[in-house]
Amino acid sequence: MKENLNVAVLQLDLAWENARKNLEIFSNRINALKEDVDLIVLPEMFTTGFSMNAESLAEEAEGAAFDWMKKIALEKDSAVTGSVIVKEAGNYYNRLYFIFPNGDYKTYDKKHTFTLAKEDQTYTAGKERLIVEYKGWKICPLICYDLRFPVWARNTVNYDLLIYVANWPETRIHAWDTLLQARAIENMAWCIGVNRTGKDGNEYNYNGHTAIYDCLGKSLFDHNRKEEFTEVVSIDRDSLIETRNKLKFLQDRDSFTLN
Repeated sequence: MKENLNVAVLQLDLAWENARKNLEIFSNRINALKEDVDLIVLPEMFTTGFSMNAESLAEEAEGAAFDWMKKIALEKDSAVTGSVIVKEAGNYYNRLYFIFPNGDYKTYDKKHTFTLAKEDQTYTAGKERLIVEYKGWKICPLICYDLRFPVWARNTVNYDLLIYVANWPETRIHAWDTLLQARAIENMAWCIGVNRTGKDGNEYNYNGHTAIYDCLGKSLFDHNRKEEFTEVVSIDRDSLIETRNKLKFLQDRDSFTLN
C-alpha cells in the first residue's frame, strides 16, 4: 500500500506518424525528471498521433513501443501507461498498455472508437474495462472518446484513480474540461486527463488542458495550459477515503449491469 502516488503527466506536441522521433522526445523528457515517480502517463497514440493509417503504422503486440515502455518502467522504477496502434490476429487496436516497474503489464483496447474520424472503420473496439491494482491503488485507465460515456466509467468497484489518455482537439476542449471534472465528481475518485498539443497531419489543432482533479472536482494545477510541459503531482489516498466516508455519495449510486 502506498498512500501517496507520485504521478508524472507529459503534455507534448506529437510528431505526425513518426514513432522514432516521438520516442526520442519522450525519452528526453522522462530522463530529465528529477523527482522519483510511481506512474508516468503519456497521451493517446503517443508514438504517431491520432492516425487512421493503421496498416503502415501498427506494431505487433509487444512491439517496439511496448519494449520502450518496459525499458522506461525498469529504468525509472515506475509504472508507465499510454496507447499505441497495435495489430493482432488481423485486427487493428488503439491499445493502452499499463506496464509495471517489474515488466508485467495489462492492456485495454479502446471501447468507444471515434466515429466522427472513422476510427470505428479502422480499429476494432475493445469489450472489457480494465481495473489495475498497483501499490494498493485501484486504477481505471481509459482512452479519449471514452470520456463522453459515463456509464463505461461508472465507479462500481471503488477504484481510486480514473485516467484518460487523449488526442482531444481544441475545437471541443470545453467538453474535455467539463467532462473530466464531472467524471471525478460523480465517481468520487482522482481523475487524470493527459492530452497533446500542436497540429497533426490532418490540420487539427490541440491545445492540451492536461489536468488532475480530486474527488470533489478541484484542479491540482492550472488545467488551461496550452504549452508543452511535464508535471509531477502527488495524489493521496487518505484524503480520498476520508472524503468518501464522510459524504458516502457512492453508497447511493444506482445499480445496473452492462450488456
